[in-house]
Amino acid sequence: MLLPVAGADLSHNRALWTIVNSEFTDEHADRAWAAEEITWGLFQIPDRDLGVLGDVANLDVVELGCGTAYLSGLLARQGARPVGVDLTPAQLATAARCQQRFGLTFPLIEANAEQVPLPDASFDLVVSDYGASVWCDPARWVAEAARLLRTGGRLVFLTNSVLATLCVPTAEGFAQEHLVRPQRALHRVRWPGGGIEFHPSHGDWIRILRANGFVIEALHELYAPADGETHEYYGIATAQWARNWPAEDLWAARLR
Repeated sequence: MLLPVAGADLSHNRALWTIVNSEFTDEHADRAWAAEEITWGLFQIPDRDLGVLGDVANLDVVELGCGTAYLSGLLARQGARPVGVDLTPAQLATAARCQQRFGLTFPLIEANAEQVPLPDASFDLVVSDYGASVWCDPARWVAEAARLLRTGGRLVFLTNSVLATLCVPTAEGFAQEHLVRPQRALHRVRWPGGGIEFHPSHGDWIRILRANGFVIEALHELYAPADGETHEYYGIATAQWARNWPAEDLWAARLR
């Protein structure tokens, strides 16, 4: 199933992730799919320590911005019925290869997470791990998540922390120990490397979630553990920085 891709933001981000897939995610997809448990973020915080997802057995799950779909693969191994949605054909090709290698088959759909070609009220859980949560307009993709969920369904998503984004230099690079950009400019951030991200403030996230019928269950601010190491590819925050300030925000909400 394929929707037409429209808009400069989508084209820029698809081009960027085609490059990222060739440089990093394709090579490391097998390792991500082979993980023994679900973890979150740059520093792989185990979900069992946070209790965000809970029991996913027999749940219908859609991952918005699935990339190589390793999270969907791990959810499938826990008994969920996932569907992966992503804009970038190269990422989905890697995901399909991993499905064959690991013997897990579930739908992979090339589509914009702001306009998903799936029926209303079809899922119990929507997840986004640095997918739509970063790369799509929040008002649009959260509304789409609400449309896709059944009443009482849950939304779980991970994104850069507001603080980390405020501290990342305008020319990109690791977060600094001081603010380098105004918070009001974070709604839409165009990076020199070509990507376009969206980083609402906590207040804006709350307004967007509530406007679309969600009740917020939790906001986990993720720090690097004492033995955490700086990520080999993604230059967002060093482990040293993230031991002092949260590098990522992990949100959980339920549809009223």
